[in-house]
Amino acid sequence: MIISESALRAFTQNIFLAMGCSNEHAALAADVLILSDLRGIDSHGVARLIGYVRLWENKRINTRPNITIVHETPTTATVDGDAGLGLIVAPFAMRLAIQKAELYGSGWVSVRNSNHFGIAGYHTLMAVEKDMIGFAMTNASPLVAPTFSNERLLGTNPMCYAFPAGKYPPVVVDMATSAAANGKLEIAQRLGKQVPEGWIQDKDGKFTTDPHALKKGGSLLPLGGDREHGSHKGFGLSATVDILSAVLSGANYGPWAPPFVSFLDPPADPVGKGIGHFVGAMRVDGFRPVDEFKAHLDNWIRRFKSASTVDPAQKVIIPGEPELEAQTDRKKNGILLIDAVVNDLNGLAAKFGISHL
Repeated sequence: MIISESALRAFTQNIFLAMGCSNEHAALAADVLILSDLRGIDSHGVARLIGYVRLWENKRINTRPNITIVHETPTTATVDGDAGLGLIVAPFAMRLAIQKAELYGSGWVSVRNSNHFGIAGYHTLMAVEKDMIGFAMTNASPLVAPTFSNERLLGTNPMCYAFPAGKYPPVVVDMATSAAANGKLEIAQRLGKQVPEGWIQDKDGKFTTDPHALKKGGSLLPLGGDREHGSHKGFGLSATVDILSAVLSGANYGPWAPPFVSFLDPPADPVGKGIGHFVGAMRVDGFRPVDEFKAHLDNWIRRFKSASTVDPAQKVIIPGEPELEAQTDRKKNGILLIDAVVNDLNGLAAKFGISHL
């Protein structure tokens, strides 16, 4: 099914309103999800909406949160999200980081007591709009086993960096620190397809292509897949995200992070509050004039785009380029939703008594 951005946005906003969100929060939460679908990151867009509803039904999401600053210095802060939607809490934190950066050159905010925050790129692009470099990361459901283990101890733990350019679009490096995001498994499950080898291992630690392996006791693998292909580096990146997002903020870390997926229960012995995020903003003009930086980043982009390639038909892809191409196309031609996602969304419509897609 192909649906227009405006129709999907209105539908998504109505679901959040039905959950009890304010008009402002419903619009913001919908904006985060819709940007994901526009940018072609289907695993983190409206396909996730049913998951937020399940968490809310289980009283794990507060749709009327009192988001507070619990610790603060001129350039740093820790925010308590009051179990709110991460789609709301993370933008609050990034706005705070930007405010601090406007005054002092940089701002850094850790977050506890939050939930899944959508695509990290949404939050970093808020900083880019202010001619700042944006950072965003979050810990997540413990579905990833560290190198040499078959125990799920870490999340997919994405990290994102966004840099403002001049004539070119921003450079946006947005990636999971696992071999694949769980959302990609969910898409494969809905399509009835296998996944590439190196994404998952079964409960015995052997590679599998079964997208349902997590439900059978398996685990996602760190970026790299195995030790020979650098999984220890993926593990190190994931550990960095977990420590900055959760150990630093007072959120649950490692295996204590409350899961987003419905087939896992929250740990009975939490070590913190909710899940955690870490966001930051740095003013480019804290280092050199903005126009100079943008001109040189444009030059960097041009040089990499002109690099010789093994296959002449293939060009080097700048981070963020495919997402922008998808966004341009989908704004014009509509957003493609697979049947399984449409069925899930229409099920939510029936649940809340709103119009179907």
